[in-house]
Amino acid sequence: MPSADRYRLMGHIYEVLARLYSGFQIPKCKEAMTSRLEPDDGVLFAGVGHGREAKKAAEMGARVTVVDLSETMLEKCRSNLDGCSLRHPVRHIHDDIFHLSPENHQYDYVFANFFLNVFKREQMERVVRHLAELTRPGGHLVVGDFAFPDGNVFARAFKHLYWYIAVSLFVLFTRNAFHDIYNYPEYLKKYGLQIAEIKYFKVLGIKLYWSVLARKPVEG
Repeated sequence: MPSADRYRLMGHIYEVLARLYSGFQIPKCKEAMTSRLEPDDGVLFAGVGHGREAKKAAEMGARVTVVDLSETMLEKCRSNLDGCSLRHPVRHIHDDIFHLSPENHQYDYVFANFFLNVFKREQMERVVRHLAELTRPGGHLVVGDFAFPDGNVFARAFKHLYWYIAVSLFVLFTRNAFHDIYNYPEYLKKYGLQIAEIKYFKVLGIKLYWSVLARKPVEG
């Protein structure tokens, strides 16, 4: 059974906060790789949140499944889909992502937008491995999130400060894990995926967000 909804309060203002804090770059980051989708692609959004990128994918004709442990977030996602005329109905799953078995669920695209950062490092790695297993051979796993710090010492310091302000807020109100910024391409490659593309999104001219597209090789 799903655990208590840690986003019961934060879930209502999550999208507004994300837009304002990022100068509207987080929505762009989340939707960055949806342009690659084709009608009838099987697409999973893990930790879907308000799900505007899932709506866009569904409007493009993809077969969309959304998963979130927060009923509040799923309700927001359903609300965003109200009145849409879709080629395929969106499947909503209120459950832990680990309860989706790779034997029964594999997708052309798996999106993990601002989802992996809620976990401690060890758990995050387990989730990345599981999402890779849910991606079919030849398919893609997409991670949109805070970009790993690079650039000169001042740019790196700003990125760290910017991240720690955000993570501290969510630690306080949702009990998310407190940790450094993760270097997602490193973990995607660790679990057998190939980095195909990275798109960056800037605030004040600094690359603060990235959308990382990784391909799962075809076996054999």
